[in-house]
Amino acid sequence: MKKTILILASLVFSLAGFSSLGARPAGETTLKSPAFAASLENSRWAFTLPNDRAGWLGFSRENDKLTALLLWGSGHPRPVAVALKNDAVELRRAYKHTGKNGAKLDRTDLLTARQTAGGALAFEIQTLNENGKPVGRPATFTATRIPDLPPAPDLSKLKYGAPVKLIRDDLSNWESMNPKAYNGWTLKNGVLTNTVVFPDGSKKRGANLSTTDKSFKDFRLAFEVSLPANSNSGAYLRGIYEIQMSNSRQENAHQTMGSLYGRHAPSTNAEKPANEWQTVDVILADRHVTVVLNGVTIIDNQPVLGVTGGAITADEFVPGPIYLQGDHTNASYRNMTLTPIIKELR
Repeated sequence: MKKTILILASLVFSLAGFSSLGARPAGETTLKSPAFAASLENSRWAFTLPNDRAGWLGFSRENDKLTALLLWGSGHPRPVAVALKNDAVELRRAYKHTGKNGAKLDRTDLLTARQTAGGALAFEIQTLNENGKPVGRPATFTATRIPDLPPAPDLSKLKYGAPVKLIRDDLSNWESMNPKAYNGWTLKNGVLTNTVVFPDGSKKRGANLSTTDKSFKDFRLAFEVSLPANSNSGAYLRGIYEIQMSNSRQENAHQTMGSLYGRHAPSTNAEKPANEWQTVDVILADRHVTVVLNGVTIIDNQPVLGVTGGAITADEFVPGPIYLQGDHTNASYRNMTLTPIIKELR
């Protein structure tokens, strides 16, 4: 009888441990499914969320555990809890939800994915409240596996085409990305300036600005930028990779001037003080990025694992525009020239 009780107690304990998946360390598997886990190791996935925002998911193995990073439209990739079943992978994304009365409520998105016949991951999303009860109806999306990265290109063998001047005499080659938002962008004497913070301390949430030409693939982009103190702007390559423009004086991949946002922090901080003009020279080639800030190489031909927060698409293989972030603070740009890369000479 005692043996039976011990077996039942052990079973109850095991089930309780499984039901409390959300409390386990983020990014670690709790169940083993070797074949499915092996198929996910070192894989990266692109998807479009039901709200049309771009997302990214990357799996890796650390200390014999499958871990995952998730980019959910904005921000940067964050660890999420992972559980493997025989034919599915479950991810749990915890966050704070603002209720009708302004209260901050705990929410969890439970993402369950199964592999399709074509090799994609078909996801179902169910939002759970603080008690683990479903909220609203499930939604779905499909994630496509991103092809492996090619070797780093030999930058000395890149062949360039004719340069394209992006900041001209008027704004005819630029457009607001949100016509309903406040447009603080003006052009005067060759300087393109975003003004959303005013002398009286008031602020407006401004519009991002995009080139009307959306055919850019791989290229070299050179420009000058001037930023006020505690600024936050960004230059998006092909509309999907943000080079951070800031004056935060922080040392990370999210805030440091010249970082590939959420992906690569600069090897050194080469930014100048606030309100000084700074030179930025970026090369995007074969999903590798190089950033030279004020004459110093701060990111040296590093691989880009996926899109960054705020990307206009999750597809890294289509041409796109250059867009400038204008929804946070003031920033000024000038002498912006894009030189397309025709091919890499082998």
